[in-house]
Amino acid sequence: MVYLSGQIAIDPETGKLDDKSIEAETHRVMKNIGEVLKAAGLGYEAVLKTTIFLSDMALFAEVNRVYSVYFTEPFPARETVAVKGLPMGVNVEISVIALCSE
Repeated sequence: MVYLSGQIAIDPETGKLDDKSIEAETHRVMKNIGEVLKAAGLGYEAVLKTTIFLSDMALFAEVNRVYSVYFTEPFPARETVAVKGLPMGVNVEISVIALCSE
């Protein structure tokens, strides 16, 4: 099992937030997750469960549109919650649990 702590939209090349829009922020979070999975020898298909933390549930539809680009069936289990505050004032943070095949 791989437990990936919550990822936010920090661009690893610049160290700055990629927060031009909620779409850009979500894509960066998902790309960051992909890079950590890759380092563990895994891909998005290994993800069993995600937890999405949002600054506001009104962002759910936009985040969901981007999120759905990265997964195929069978989709991982998911929970989404709104929280009072996230690190560095971001709007979305996502953590995952993935299964190693070996």
